[in-house]
Amino acid sequence: MSNSAKSNAMANAIRALAMDAVEAANSGHPGMPMGMADIATVLYSNHLKFSAQNPDWPDRDRFILSAGHGSMLLYSLLFLTGYSDMSLEEIKNFRQLGSKTAGHPEFGHASGIETTTGPLGQGFANAVGFAMAERHLNAEFGDGLVDHMSYVIAGDGCLMEGISHEAASFAGHLKLGKLVVLFDDNGISIDGSTDITTSDDITQRFLSYGWQVLECDGHNHEHINTALTEAKADATKPSLIRCKTQIGYGSPNRGGTAGIHGAPLGSAEIALTRQSLDWQHEPFFVPDETLQDWRDIGSKGASLCAEWEQRAHSDAKGATFKKRLSDDYKADIQGAISHFKTQLIAEPQKVASRVASQKSIEALVPVYPSLFGGSADLTGSNNTKVAEHTIFSSSDYLGRYIHYGVREHAMAAAMNGLALHGGVTPFGGTFLVFTDYCRPAIRLSALMQQKVIYVMTHDSIGLGEDGPTHQPVEHLASLRVIPNLNVFRPCDIVETAEAWELACLSQKSPSILALSRQGLPQIRLEENANNLSATGGYILREASKSPLVTLMASGSEVMLAEEARIHLEAHNIPTRLVSVPCLDRLLEQEATFIENLRGDADVVIAIEAGLEAGWAKAIGSQGHFIGMNSFGASAPAAALYEHFGITTQAIIDLAQNQLKHP
Repeated sequence: MSNSAKSNAMANAIRALAMDAVEAANSGHPGMPMGMADIATVLYSNHLKFSAQNPDWPDRDRFILSAGHGSMLLYSLLFLTGYSDMSLEEIKNFRQLGSKTAGHPEFGHASGIETTTGPLGQGFANAVGFAMAERHLNAEFGDGLVDHMSYVIAGDGCLMEGISHEAASFAGHLKLGKLVVLFDDNGISIDGSTDITTSDDITQRFLSYGWQVLECDGHNHEHINTALTEAKADATKPSLIRCKTQIGYGSPNRGGTAGIHGAPLGSAEIALTRQSLDWQHEPFFVPDETLQDWRDIGSKGASLCAEWEQRAHSDAKGATFKKRLSDDYKADIQGAISHFKTQLIAEPQKVASRVASQKSIEALVPVYPSLFGGSADLTGSNNTKVAEHTIFSSSDYLGRYIHYGVREHAMAAAMNGLALHGGVTPFGGTFLVFTDYCRPAIRLSALMQQKVIYVMTHDSIGLGEDGPTHQPVEHLASLRVIPNLNVFRPCDIVETAEAWELACLSQKSPSILALSRQGLPQIRLEENANNLSATGGYILREASKSPLVTLMASGSEVMLAEEARIHLEAHNIPTRLVSVPCLDRLLEQEATFIENLRGDADVVIAIEAGLEAGWAKAIGSQGHFIGMNSFGASAPAAALYEHFGITTQAIIDLAQNQLKHP
């Protein structure tokens, strides 16, 4: 068999597996895998540096399927190249409960799946994070340990999504020459030809971002190879390759139409497609010769991986690099925060929790070199930059502080890529209200169990005059309903330091730090070696005797609750104050733990400048809530708290009235 025939057979194996799996599941998207099979074959055969036997090789090239609906392309490649956990049975069980072959690729289900994709554009922006991590670590550890590419397959939908603009603009600005996007330029979307929805000049668009733009016939292997070679040759610009393809290539009647995007071909059309491709085999069968050709591709990187391991062993920086990858800094993080807390007990500070966050970062940066973060054009407001930071830029990839610009969505998605790459712990800041711009990526952080730290300041009506457009009201509640996401709202500088410690040590959950604009007095004044915030809630001030009232609060409202507690105690009403820096963590505790926090109090009141949703389990069925039930307004913070009834007196009045009239 000639090289051309061999290569075509390898591509057709992808097409056959894709249409067979979709047909068996009676569900899925065969069009993209069939259309991009030639691209994938050339990429894996001639360019992608990987080893199927060593899927976690740190210096492997990354392949990100941003067009995640075409997941059978990736699953086929993993099976064909010999990844041990992607068997033919998994291919046959496509989209079935418990299989590794979910409808869209899910990180952690199988080796070789670098990120979870499906929401269009997310993988594109993840890849920018992958490429940023590669350049940053390369700047510190050199070509011998870190020198790899990030390849992306993206479709028309990915490029229509607004996040692709944010991410592509940023990648061009950073001159991420190790990033190559293979654009499946087939001109088809679900509704039909893309002509009905877009008239963009994609080439000029990406040239304006500072990208190199190339074109190739997506079904001509020589053209594809030439384009990929040229893309890799430009080290100063990311590259977009416009791959002119036909969706569902090989299908005589449905190829090139919207009808093949997201539906099985049907047995009759599959039979015709097998004839068209000269693939006269039973479903799910790959001839030994073709399978061996693929397995050879999957194993050829093993020697490169072995050479890398030798370099890592002998390189003076090898041990440090491996520590960075393992994120083995627990003792350093705990030591830094413990020392900082000791200083705070000796010299209490009244600062906004956003400033407390900055001081926590100052404590962590010297001992936690993985910490790599920035802000979406709000550095001075988010307080995310400290004196020790230098700027990550195209002229200094060694910098540890990132100016993301006004690109909140891309920042969040890039942070997912940074975390997935490994070797860095990403954090990024904006206003809490703009978690709405970040939410799709935040959700994926949680779904993928990635340690991403979102520094979200201006957390309530306490931000004042900027008004309801910038005052988060529903945001705490809406974020808390995302599974596996920890939302911290610390009450003072000590709790803020503890929140940072927990966020940095949380290996399988992202964290949001909801931080105040206004100054908060330090309420934690007694030294305690334990991280009291770890359980999500704890008794901050105990009642003088068995409590009649228990107050539960988070963030800036804890001080209001403390003032109310002092007043109630002075009037012979024993009152306990429970601080709740992380309601998510508190609700994960045993029911008895939460009951013990409330105690036998006749009255339980929660206070938070947000919506009540989420507090019911914490305060119990007879509990009360003081907070918001509408949007905010533009006024000084003190006037707003008075106007919306979130005051010390409101707490006192409610407690006393309930004791009189339960």
